[in-house]
Amino acid sequence: MKHIRNSALATLVATTMLASPVLAAGTHPTTGEPLADDQTFTYRVLDEHSSVDPQVVEDVTGAEVVRDLFEGLMNQDEDGNLVPGVATGFTTNDDKTVYTFTLRGNAKWSNGDPVVAGDFVYAWQRAVDPELSSPYAWYMEITSIENAAKIIAGDAPITDLGVKAIDDRTLEITLSAPLPYFATMTTHSTLFPAPRSVIEAHGADWTKPENIVSNGAYVLTEHLPNERSVRERNPMYWDNENTIIDKVVALVINDENVALTRYMAGELDRTEVPAGQFPRLKEEHPEEAISFPRLCNYYYTFNLSNDGPEQFKDVRVRKALAMAVDRKIIVENVLAGGQPEAYSFTPAAVANFEPPASEMASMTQAERDAKAKELLAEAGYGPDNPLKFSMIYNTSESHKKIAVAMSQMWKQKLGVEAELGNMEWKVFLETRGNQDFELARGAWCGDYNEASTFLDLLTTPSGYNDGKFSSAEIDSLMTQARTASETSDLYTRVEAIIAQEQPVIPIYHYAGVYMLDSDVGNWPVNNVEQNWYSKSLYKIAE
Repeated sequence: MKHIRNSALATLVATTMLASPVLAAGTHPTTGEPLADDQTFTYRVLDEHSSVDPQVVEDVTGAEVVRDLFEGLMNQDEDGNLVPGVATGFTTNDDKTVYTFTLRGNAKWSNGDPVVAGDFVYAWQRAVDPELSSPYAWYMEITSIENAAKIIAGDAPITDLGVKAIDDRTLEITLSAPLPYFATMTTHSTLFPAPRSVIEAHGADWTKPENIVSNGAYVLTEHLPNERSVRERNPMYWDNENTIIDKVVALVINDENVALTRYMAGELDRTEVPAGQFPRLKEEHPEEAISFPRLCNYYYTFNLSNDGPEQFKDVRVRKALAMAVDRKIIVENVLAGGQPEAYSFTPAAVANFEPPASEMASMTQAERDAKAKELLAEAGYGPDNPLKFSMIYNTSESHKKIAVAMSQMWKQKLGVEAELGNMEWKVFLETRGNQDFELARGAWCGDYNEASTFLDLLTTPSGYNDGKFSSAEIDSLMTQARTASETSDLYTRVEAIIAQEQPVIPIYHYAGVYMLDSDVGNWPVNNVEQNWYSKSLYKIAE
């Protein structure tokens, strides 16, 4: 058992609780398990989060914090199913172009103000407002909300967005085309409400602990950039009496081996397993070392912008590099955490779509290597003219090991010279987003459980198409998919084009590979999106 109260860290994080525990003593009301007196959950993150502003946050780490601080119309349960959030439910018209959500009457902001439909209208208009320049504005466009695309492009005022407060408890959304999975998209942080008066009063400083007002199960009580953030129970939250975890502490620890050491010392309840160490840890700590499928992919993207490297404009070069990567070695020897090899952009864990088998996937690695040599020679590269480029990744021991392995494979098999560069997370995001790279690490975790959350990334207008790959056919297919009753054939064709054009090199699909303290109850291992909510967790007594 790892308990924060047994470590020096406990003194460091101790603060006055905002609300006395309601269920923190005694037994769990459903399972009957004895509950620990100290209901503090402490976990490690690799990097400082991008923001806790729902309309600005753009990373997984930040979204985890935002899901605790704010609550959208709908939430997810431990299996990834939709459950009520601020909304108690919704109705649609016959053709699913109008969604009407009913808001619960007891939803409040942390300052005691009621959460009303207008708070969603304000937040969603804010998300498409060119003045804010939200990194997730494109997400608003793919929700098909009426006029979102025009507003983002600056061709219509934000008041034209197809969202309306019929009254304080009734929110009406009009879509430009039917979207049967629209409700599932509302679990994403971009569609969470925002407190207008607080934002207008404090501007960019509104998310500081002393200013922030939120409507989720927790409030932000401390934030030391690049070090720690703390969120504590929100007594105004409508379901506070059924919340068990009192405090959540996120510690920024850049080195995963240091994080593991601190986990073993009892300072953390959860941390990622360092690359290659899962088999040993599973044997030594079978109840704490866990691995399960996640809705995420890991890939490298080529810079195919007009100013990108000339050598990558040749598809033969892109295919040669993709084929020469021995994914089996990466997932079994480097990572060793149960991650599946990736030969498609969409993970197999996605709902209602089976990614097609590609030609590359059907070949042996020896056949791939032979084909890679052939393609690279055809493109004019060889011993007398070696292919040279730089590849970047964000600072992480795992990312470094993968990049080193890939560069060595290319060197040994193809004579390729790849220069490696690592960058701090925010610098990396900016560099990649500005196309100031040649080959860059990429990874994506689904914003909702449908193949389009991955395949939309490679459409021309996507805000996260950092390689600037552009295919008119993919754009057309993905546009058709938004209104199609059957999408599998469309998505299969998109995957075929990706395999043919190779704008990215899929490496593996994620698994959740954690050391998780056995006294943490209800971690949602069956939710492939890993949208976890601290209010659903609890700490079991020793």
